[in-house]
Amino acid sequence: MAKKVKEEVAPKTVLRSEEADLAVENRLIALYRLQQIDSQIDKIRIIRGELPLEVQDLEDETEGLLTRIGKIKAEIESLKESISEKKIQMQECDALINKYSDQQNNVRNNREYESLSKEIEFQELEKQLCEKRIRDFNAHIETYNSEIEKYNELYEEKMADLEQKKSELDEIIKETEEKEKALLEKAEQNEKLIEERYLTAFKRIRSNARNGLAVVTVDRDACGGCFNKIPHQRQMDIRMHKKIIVCEYCGRILVDESIAAEVQSELSAEENV
Repeated sequence: MAKKVKEEVAPKTVLRSEEADLAVENRLIALYRLQQIDSQIDKIRIIRGELPLEVQDLEDETEGLLTRIGKIKAEIESLKESISEKKIQMQECDALINKYSDQQNNVRNNREYESLSKEIEFQELEKQLCEKRIRDFNAHIETYNSEIEKYNELYEEKMADLEQKKSELDEIIKETEEKEKALLEKAEQNEKLIEERYLTAFKRIRSNARNGLAVVTVDRDACGGCFNKIPHQRQMDIRMHKKIIVCEYCGRILVDESIAAEVQSELSAEENV
């Protein structure tokens, strides 16, 4: 009787083992497939290169130049107002000089005459000081105008570069955005097939990997990510598809060529549809 029960249980155990192995294999296929899709997206973004950053930098530079030009123009306006104030002050000095000169004609003694002479001399000095200030202000305005001219030329150069970079970026985006959108949708659909814990691990490994590879094949007995040698027994385990195995050196998930070939075949078939 015991023997009969044992015979009945054995096939169920084997079935469960086969189902578990199949689940691991499907998981590996899904992970490698996601890696291939993400790698294609990476290639598209590499094609764009540093252009988005260059465009942003040029936009910041041109905005900075406009701000600088605006501040200089404000300084020039302030200096012009100061010049106007000094000219008014000079007119007041002239008026006082004329007043004191007229009063000198009606003085009663030398002391009053000398006092008025000092007032006239003081106003003359004030007038000379105003003239000096006006010359200084005009010199500053001339310097500022030269700076504005220089910054305007630089602004025109930067704007020309910006337009060129934007044109290049727009052209690249136009060529690749449709494909990138399709790949992003495909990646999103594929992520739904992967359990959360494995997807989290995949994204963590991928973010830490310099080349963005989280799942790699065994190539010439070595890890396809870090190129360290993989022991023969570990390679056998990888080919069995019974568990997810990671590289002991870089932590990447390892798959064999059969899974890689299956995924590549699927992706090629989808592209040809």
